[in-house]
Amino acid sequence: MNDNPSWPVSRRSAGSRAPGGTRRVLAVDAARGLALVGLTAIHFLPGTDQSTGDPTWSWILFAEDSAALLALLAGVGLGLFSGGRTPPRGQRMTGARVGVAVRALLIFVVGMSLRYLMPADTSAVNILPYYGVFFLLSVPFLHLPPRKLLIGAGGLALLSPVLILGLRAQLPAYTSSNPTFADLFLSPAATIAQFLITGTYPALAYLTYLLTGLALGRLDLRRCQVRTGVLVAGVGLALLARLISWILLHVLGGYEQLRQDVPSGSREELERILVFGPDTTFVVSSWWLGVTTPHANTPLAIASSLGAGLIVLGSFLLLTPRAGAWLLPLSSIGVMTLTLYSAQLVLPSFGVHDDRPVLWFTIYLTAAVVFALIWQRIFGQGPLERLVSMTARGASIRIASAPR
Repeated sequence: MNDNPSWPVSRRSAGSRAPGGTRRVLAVDAARGLALVGLTAIHFLPGTDQSTGDPTWSWILFAEDSAALLALLAGVGLGLFSGGRTPPRGQRMTGARVGVAVRALLIFVVGMSLRYLMPADTSAVNILPYYGVFFLLSVPFLHLPPRKLLIGAGGLALLSPVLILGLRAQLPAYTSSNPTFADLFLSPAATIAQFLITGTYPALAYLTYLLTGLALGRLDLRRCQVRTGVLVAGVGLALLARLISWILLHVLGGYEQLRQDVPSGSREELERILVFGPDTTFVVSSWWLGVTTPHANTPLAIASSLGAGLIVLGSFLLLTPRAGAWLLPLSSIGVMTLTLYSAQLVLPSFGVHDDRPVLWFTIYLTAAVVFALIWQRIFGQGPLERLVSMTARGASIRIASAPR
């Protein structure tokens, strides 16, 4: 797949192949690194300007879009892991499904375990348990061709927000934004509903990003037409989502309808909600489906974030043939996002970044890049990545090669 010199791969992993036989793609790793930067900014930096109450640059640039980008790239990775353009069939596909299921279980367990190391009062929402659920739900879709995957993604983008809006009030409320194993066993219905519908990253909505990425992983990303198409599709989708939202809210009267849902009814409070996200207790009007607010998980919010993710991926796909060396800092941390993301969830427990968030944000990212470069040169995959990859790949190979 990488015989074409214009199709670069990650330096330290250029010789390593995924279970499906594909090498790591530098553009995907670099985009994943940027997603990690965005999540780090959301976790370390304030979302509002304390003097004005306005959103900060980090919130405007990265709120939800980073998580959506990571889900999109996770789908691309699944596509490459399970055979790329030529997915396996029969017993080999069964092996690929088992490998993905094992990967899902391990990521879920790692994510749930991290809660015991995170500070009790943290505002960060751990996305890893949700990702385990995303991966598990993707298993039945692995055999589908790109066209059907994109149709499924589109259907989920349209239907899942309606289900979320309609079912949220009927489902039990969860007690913690970061559930533990105890929550899973003591309040299974509320915790499962949280992962699927009521949580910050509901699987029903986020499967749109994962299935889109899986479809991209089934395409020939070496072709310039495909890479350009990803970028153009992203620009068109993001602009169209914003335009439709503006028409619904400011031309067809949706804005005033939303003000009726806001407890105070003030324009200032509604504007704040449209930037930072609504309180789900008063989201009852169907006009909320027309907003593009972060974590609103509406059709247009999903389309906007998906468009942003496609823009990032398409841009990196076009840049890497000529500027691949300049992307090494991003691709180095993109290869080990599981390890580095886990670390940044635990670091706030020491309370060192509270007083100087910008300084510690810079220190963390610098240390992450240096650590990633040194670790990959000596050991290759990151510690958690190696654990997950070896276990999933071993399970996949055992099933695929078992006597029939």
